[in-house]
Amino acid sequence: MVLVKILGALDLLTAVVLLSFVFGISPWIQLILFCAGLLFIKGLFIFTGEPLSLIDLSASATLILSVWFSPWLWLLWSLSFLLLSKGVVSFL
Repeated sequence: MVLVKILGALDLLTAVVLLSFVFGISPWIQLILFCAGLLFIKGLFIFTGEPLSLIDLSASATLILSVWFSPWLWLLWSLSFLLLSKGVVSFL
C-alpha cells in the first residue's frame, strides 16, 4: 500500500514538472530526467496488462524530448492532468 502512494507521489511530481513547462518555468534537468526514468520503469508494467502504463510511457518520452524540443501545449496539458488524476486516485 505504501508503494502505491510513493508511485502516486511520483505521478504528482511529474504532473508539476509538466505544468511548469506550460507556464514557462524551466525545471532542473536532473529533475526532468529523474521523473522520466522512473516513469519509464513504471511504464514497463504495460507488459503485465496494465493499460494506464501507456500514460507513463508517453509522459516519459515527452519529458525526455522536452529537454531538446518544446512539446505541444495540448500534449503537456493532457499528460499533466492524466498524471495528476492518477496520482490523486492513488492517495484515496
